Formats: sequence, C-alpha cells, structure tokens
Amino acid sequence: MSNSARGEATLDIGGRPCLLRPSFDALVRAEDELGPLFALVERAGQGQLRLSEIAALFWHCLAERGETTRQAVGEAVLAQGLAAAAKPLRTLLGEILKGQS
Repeated sequence: MSNSARGEATLDIGGRPCLLRPSFDALVRAEDELGPLFALVERAGQGQLRLSEIAALFWHCLAERGETTRQAVGEAVLAQGLAAAAKPLRTLLGEILKGQS
C-alpha cells in the first residue's frame, strides 16, 4: 500500500502492485544515471521525458525489487501505457519538487 503523503506510488508490474518510494538513496541513484533531478522534472513538464527515463526512475524507486528486473519495469510501463504511468510519475516528480512535509 502506498502512502501518498510520503510521495509513494504504486506501479503494477507483472500483475502485482509494486511500491515506488522516492527515498534519498533511490533519488541519488536515479540522479547518477539520469542527470540532475530538476532537469528531469523540467523535461517531464515539457513532455520531453523518454520511456527509458521513466522506467529508470521507477526502477530506482522500487521499494523491494525481489525478482523484478529492470526490463520488467519498462515492459510494465509500456503495457499500461504512458497515461497510466503518468499517475505514479506525477507523484514521484511532485515529491522531488516539494520534498517531505
């Protein structure tokens, strides 16, 4: 179960809900791969975010990976479509911008 007050979201991967948690460690790893997070948010606002960037952000924010592969995350985003992926993406990007209350 996600806690939106903490900036958490859920993504369905392989038929099961997976928790996305934008922890400091997760965001640092995402930033190492994707570049500055503020630039990522700006690209998203301009509609310039790539599928690979969305999948990478989700991958780094997975609270528990278990057997889940990065490929499975990307396939889940593709299978659900960008409209469905936009909801957890907005939650994570919102948390990046506002921080924890």
